[in-house]
Amino acid sequence: MLATFLIGLREGLEAALVVGILVAYLRRLGRQDALPRMWAGVALAILLALGIGAFLTFGAYSLTFEAQELIGGLLSLLAVAMVTGMIFWMQKAGRTMKATLEGGLDRALTQGGVWALVAIGFVSVAREGIETTLLLWSMVQSFGDAPSALLGAVLGLLAAVVIGWLLARGAVRLDLRRFFTCTSGFLVVVAAGVLAYAVMDLQEAGALPGPFTGAAPLDDATGAVALGWAAFPFGWAFDVTAAIAPDGVWATVLQATVGFMPRMTWLQVVAWALYLLVVGTLFVRGLRAGRPRSPLTAPRVDARDTAIAPTHQGAA
Repeated sequence: MLATFLIGLREGLEAALVVGILVAYLRRLGRQDALPRMWAGVALAILLALGIGAFLTFGAYSLTFEAQELIGGLLSLLAVAMVTGMIFWMQKAGRTMKATLEGGLDRALTQGGVWALVAIGFVSVAREGIETTLLLWSMVQSFGDAPSALLGAVLGLLAAVVIGWLLARGAVRLDLRRFFTCTSGFLVVVAAGVLAYAVMDLQEAGALPGPFTGAAPLDDATGAVALGWAAFPFGWAFDVTAAIAPDGVWATVLQATVGFMPRMTWLQVVAWALYLLVVGTLFVRGLRAGRPRSPLTAPRVDARDTAIAPTHQGAA
């Protein structure tokens, strides 16, 4: 629940700030008449994300176990790719997002008409919605469709809406740059865990060699799949299910936060470690290279025209 709450909060707040920038700009231009069209695009993006989630949840029931695992593994890989891309994109483009969004609105108002404004609202939210849906779906699958995971995501999204509204009203101030930096670091660790789970799915589907295929090394004494260094690279790396129950609280907490499972294959461990090493190193380098000279502040209300005005170009 904690992991999905933080994901819902982080992704939801990012989307809320993007929408806030669009709404503020239209109000400063005196184009409140265009707001319903932009909100229509936002609503379509939310419906798309919900539709994808429903399709993934209910559409897999008619498939074989191997097909379900294959699709789950591939979608988890897609979620990891999208989250990784988003993390580095935010590091590079976050400071100019406000100008980019306002430029898109200018073009939509002068050239595109109604559908261009709908498209602006749709595109601004759809990426966040699809990315969040895939990531949460992958995590819920790894938790065995735990209702608490879904509840955490819903609470996170609701909290993001409330915080976004409070920021826009000037009721609270938040160091957004620090918030997104911390949550991006958390997402790096979460994505590593989702990658490990994706590898397990693909191994269970037979798409990758592992303990469930003929490539698994066997223990000469027991005839079971080998464990430890003797099992490298297609057997079990470790098995601590005797100490940590796979369906227990500690197993769930560890899996949700650092991607640890009581029993993991060598391919899972290698994928998890390489992802953290490579992506974590690049993430830290990006932080050092992109340190701002002034802190990022939250949006505020301009008393002169009652419009919501971000005080820093990189507020999103």
